[in-house]
Amino acid sequence: MASSSSLLPNTSRLTSHNDYKLPPVISSKQSFISFPNIVSNKLLYKRSLRTLIRCVKTEVRVEQKGSVKDKVLRVGLVCGGPSAERGISLNSARSVLDHIQGDGLDVRCYYIDCNLNAFAISSAQVYSNTPADFDFKLESLAQSFQSLAEFTEHLASSVDIVFPVIHGRFGEDGGIQELLEKANIPFVGTPSQECCRAFDKFEASLELKKQGFVTVPNFLVQGGTMIKSELIDWFQSNQINSDKGKVVVKPARAGSSIGVTVAYGVDDSIKKANDIISAGIDDKVVVEVFLEGGSEFTAIVLDVGSGFEFHPVVLLPTEKMVLGIVQTVAIEWYLIYRINDQVELHFHDNVREEDAIFNYRRKYLPTQQFSVKVQRHRNEKLKVAYHTPPRFPTEVIEHIRRGASLLFQRFGLRDFARVDGWFLPSSNHASSCTGNDDKFGKCESGTILFTDINLISGMEQTSFLFQQASKVGFSHSNILRTIIQRACLRFPVLAPYSNASNALATRLKSTPIIPKTKDAKKVFVIFGGETSERQVSLMSGTNVWLNLQAFDDLEVTPCLLGPPNGYSSNMQEDKDYNVFSKTVCYSLVLRHTTEEVLAACAEALEPARATLTSQLRKQVMADLVEGLSEHSWFTGFDIFDVPPVKFSLGQWIKHVKEIEATVFIAVHGGIGEDGTIQSLLEAEGVPFTGPGVFASKTCMDKVDTSLALSHLQDLGVLTINKEVRSKDELLSMPTLDIWLELTKNLQCETLCVKPARDGCSTGVARLCSPVDLAVYANALRDCLLRIPSNSLSKAHGVIELPNPPPELLIFEPFVETDEIIISSKSPSENSHHLIWKGNSRWVEITVGVIGKRGAMQSLSPSVTVKESGDILSLEEKFQGGTGINLTPPPSSIMSNEALERCKQRIELIANTLGLEGFSRIDAFVNADSGEVLIIEVNTVPGMTPSTVLIHQALSEQPPMYPQQFFRTLLDLASERSK
Repeated sequence: MASSSSLLPNTSRLTSHNDYKLPPVISSKQSFISFPNIVSNKLLYKRSLRTLIRCVKTEVRVEQKGSVKDKVLRVGLVCGGPSAERGISLNSARSVLDHIQGDGLDVRCYYIDCNLNAFAISSAQVYSNTPADFDFKLESLAQSFQSLAEFTEHLASSVDIVFPVIHGRFGEDGGIQELLEKANIPFVGTPSQECCRAFDKFEASLELKKQGFVTVPNFLVQGGTMIKSELIDWFQSNQINSDKGKVVVKPARAGSSIGVTVAYGVDDSIKKANDIISAGIDDKVVVEVFLEGGSEFTAIVLDVGSGFEFHPVVLLPTEKMVLGIVQTVAIEWYLIYRINDQVELHFHDNVREEDAIFNYRRKYLPTQQFSVKVQRHRNEKLKVAYHTPPRFPTEVIEHIRRGASLLFQRFGLRDFARVDGWFLPSSNHASSCTGNDDKFGKCESGTILFTDINLISGMEQTSFLFQQASKVGFSHSNILRTIIQRACLRFPVLAPYSNASNALATRLKSTPIIPKTKDAKKVFVIFGGETSERQVSLMSGTNVWLNLQAFDDLEVTPCLLGPPNGYSSNMQEDKDYNVFSKTVCYSLVLRHTTEEVLAACAEALEPARATLTSQLRKQVMADLVEGLSEHSWFTGFDIFDVPPVKFSLGQWIKHVKEIEATVFIAVHGGIGEDGTIQSLLEAEGVPFTGPGVFASKTCMDKVDTSLALSHLQDLGVLTINKEVRSKDELLSMPTLDIWLELTKNLQCETLCVKPARDGCSTGVARLCSPVDLAVYANALRDCLLRIPSNSLSKAHGVIELPNPPPELLIFEPFVETDEIIISSKSPSENSHHLIWKGNSRWVEITVGVIGKRGAMQSLSPSVTVKESGDILSLEEKFQGGTGINLTPPPSSIMSNEALERCKQRIELIANTLGLEGFSRIDAFVNADSGEVLIIEVNTVPGMTPSTVLIHQALSEQPPMYPQQFFRTLLDLASERSK
C-alpha cells in the first residue's frame, strides 16, 4: 500500500514558536503552489501571518491536552437510495472512498436499497458496477437492519459523521438528513428542511423569486390533474405558440437530470407530463419556458466559513454545451423501413437536435457523449462540450459567482452544493420573458438565471466537483477532506477533530508541488487513441493515473494519444499521432471525452484564453484563502496548473526513454492493442505494461487467436468456427446470397458478426436475418459511428462501430446461453433472487489473468449479465452504473469444482498465447464440466473505476484494492525489463 508522511507540524515535538514550519501559503523556501500575484498582496500576507500565529497557539493547546492527536475520524459513507440515480450514487461512493480512506479517516460503507432497506456493506462491494451486482446477495453478504431506526442506532455508535452520497430522492430531498437529525448524528451537507425546499424545482423557483432572483416562468402540473385551458393561458401569457411552442417538461422532485425532456405545444406538454407521472418518476411536474439561444452553466459552491457562519466561495463555473445532439430520453430513437429491398434507418419523431437539453445520459455516460444522427447518405457527429471557465464575458462569470454565493446563503445550504443555470445574452429575445430589470440576474451583457440546486453533487472521478476544484488548486482528496472538515466545524461534539492536526488534516501527496524523493520512479500513463473505445480508454487512463498517484515513490504523468489533425467523423488510418503531456495536467484530464481533453489542451495553449483563466483562478483562490486561512487544518492547495506539452509519438517515446520512465498502456484497440505501441517502446528499451508485441498482435486478430489455441481441444479449450469476409464483398454481393452461404457453411441459423481486428465490444452484433445483415452492411457503407438500439430484429443496445469501418469481418455461429435474471424485490418478499434455468448449461464469463510470462494466474471469473440484448454493449462492460457482473459465479450456477477446472483452462490459454503482465479473456464456460469456449482475448482490458478486473481482484484472498492492483501491474512491467 501507499505510504505517506505527514506534511503537517509534528505536534508531539512542538515546544516553541521556532519549531513550527511555515504554512505552505507563506513558506519562504517553497510553496505548494505558485502565488506570485496573490502572495504579494499585503492583505493576504497579513491574514496568512495571523493564521500562522493562531496555528502555533492551537498546536500548543492540542499538545497540552493530548486527547485526540492520534484519534481517527470514523466516516459513514451512505449510497444507493430509491432514485434512478442510485447507480451514479454507487459511482460517487466509490470515488469518495478512493480519495479519503486512510490518513486519519476510517470510512465505513452503507447502502440503502430502492425500498429503503439499509445495509452495512464492505468497501469491496462499493466497487461493484451497479447495485444489481450485489442486491440479490445482500442478505447473505451484508449486515442488514430491520428498520431505519435500527440503522441510525448503529450509525450513532459506529461513526462520528455521515457523508451521504445518495442522489435524488431520500438523499437530496431531506429524507436521510431528517433521519440523522432525529438521531443527533452529525452529517455532511445541508439540513433537512433546507434540502426539502431547494430540491423541489417548483418550490425552489418560488423561493428564488421571493429572494429577488430572475426566474424562468413555469407552470405546475400536480397529481395528473390539469385544466388544459389554464395551460393554454400560460402559453399565451408567455408568448409561446400553443400548438408548436417549445417548453421544457421535468419532474419537480427527481434530481437535475431524470425525466427532463422538451415538448412542443400544449398537447405534447400534457402528454409528456402524464408520461412522467405514469412512469412513477414524480406526481409533480414543472413546465418551463424553453430558453432559446441560452447557454447552460453549472457552478460548485464551497463553504469555507467557521461553525454556523456562512462563507460560500463559488469555484470557476463550467459552460455546458449540447451541439447537435439528438434527445435520448425516449426509448425508441429509430424506426426501420424496408423500401424496395433497401433497408434504411430513419430518425424517430422525438426531440429535434437543436432543442437538445443536458439530460441524465449526457451527464453520466461518456461513451454516448459523441453520438450520431442516422439518415441515408448522411452521418453527422453530435457532441456535448464543456468549458471551464465559461466563454462568457468576465462580467457574467463574476455575476454567476456572486449570485450562486448569495443563493447558497439565502437557501441556508451547508458545506457544498452545485447550482445550475442559464445565461441569456442581452440580444436574445428569450430574456424578455424573465421579468423586471431590478431583480438579481440582470446585467449589461444579458440575464443569468439559476434553475436547479443540487444538494449532493455527483462525485464521480471526472465530475464537475473535481473538474472545478482542480482548476483552483484542489486534488480529489483535498477537496473532499476540506468538505468533511468544514462539516465537522458545525457540530460541537466533533470540535476536537477541528483542532487535531494529525487526525483529519489534508494529506497533500504525489503532486508536482511536493518534491518527490530523488529516486521517484517516473510513470507515463497513455490513453486515448482513435478507436470507438477511446472514451473508455480515457476512463481507464484517468483511473490508473489517480490510483498510482497515491504512491510517494512514483511520479505519474497522464498522456493523451490523439490523431494528428484532431478527432473527426472520418478519421483515416494514420500512424502520425500526437501525444499531449505535461508535468501534471490534472484539471485537463478530468473530462468526459478525449475530444474534450484535446480541446482543453489546445485551449490551454492559447495565450488569451490562458491569461483569462489564470486571472480568474487567482481570484477564486484568493477568495478561498480568505476563508480557509482561518482554519489551522487547511494546509494549502496541492494542484498547480501548467500548460501541456505536445509531442509526436516518436518524440514522446524518445522523451520517455531519456527520463527512464515506465509506460502504463491504457489505449484500447487500434495501435494500443495490435502491437504497434509495444513494438515502438520495445525498440527503444522502454518498459511497458501488458503483453509483448507478438502476443498483442496475435490476440488482436481473432482468427489468429483461434488458430493459436486450436490444438487444445482435447484439454477442454474449444474455439468457435469462423468465416472471414471483406467489407467490399458485403457491399457488392446480394445480401441474401451472402446470408445463405454463411449460415450453410457455419451450420447455424443465427450469426454473430465482429471486426476481425478491433476491440472487445466494437462492432459486435447478433444477426438473425438477411435484413439484419443489410442494416449492418449499410451502416458500414455509410461510415456510421454506431447503430442505434433496437435497429435489428432482436432487441439490443447501441452498437458502437469502428472508425474507419473495418476492412475484414468475422462471422460466427451465435452461441445461445440461458438468460440470467436478477429479480427485483416485491412488496411480499424480503430478498432479491437470481433466476437461471440452465437448459444449455453454458454461461458467458470474463476473467482477468495476471502474472509473469509462462506463469499467468487466473482471477475469479465473472458471469456477465446482459441488460439490453444478446451482446454486451460498451457501456455495460465499462461504464459505472450500467451492466451487471456476478463475481465470483454464484454456486447456483457453477460448482466450486467446475470453477477450478475453468480457471485452470483459462491459465492454459494465457500461457499458450504468451501473455504477461495482465489481460482479460472472454469466453463461454460449461457450468458442469468447466470446458471453455474462447471468444476473445483483450491485452489492454478496461481499467475504469467499475471494471470487472477490480471486482475480481477484490474477490481474491486477501482482497487486492485498486491502488494495490495497479501498482502490481506496474511492478510486473518493471521486473520484466530488468
